[in-house]
Amino acid sequence: MVTIQNGELKMKIRKVIAVGLFAFGGGMLRYLVNSGWGVLGILVCNLIGSFLLALLTYTVIERKLVANWLSLGLGTGLIGALTTFSTFAATTIQLWQSHPLAAGLYFIVSSGGGLAMALLGAWLGRRLGRD
Repeated sequence: MVTIQNGELKMKIRKVIAVGLFAFGGGMLRYLVNSGWGVLGILVCNLIGSFLLALLTYTVIERKLVANWLSLGLGTGLIGALTTFSTFAATTIQLWQSHPLAAGLYFIVSSGGGLAMALLGAWLGRRLGRD
């Protein structure tokens, strides 16, 4: 049997609420960008999200500059909802059915670009995080 102390329960609830509220914002932002830019919007959200998560990790989360509930809200909630693997996969399949070359290019740019943006964010985060 698992027991939860009152303070621990409050922290778990705070984390769940933070992730939910930030995810609402990230999901709405992704929807707005996607509705305006279509496939390019999904790509932009995923690339920017890769950069922001790495930057946030190395400037704020790793150095514990904000409360745990806030870093979970920003990283898992906001950026997790802004970026989405399921949309990436579905878009790649949709493109493949009508434009296989475009699907391959989208896959390569999304994967390679996401990795490059994460590396850039980590590099910048480490530089900014130096004391």
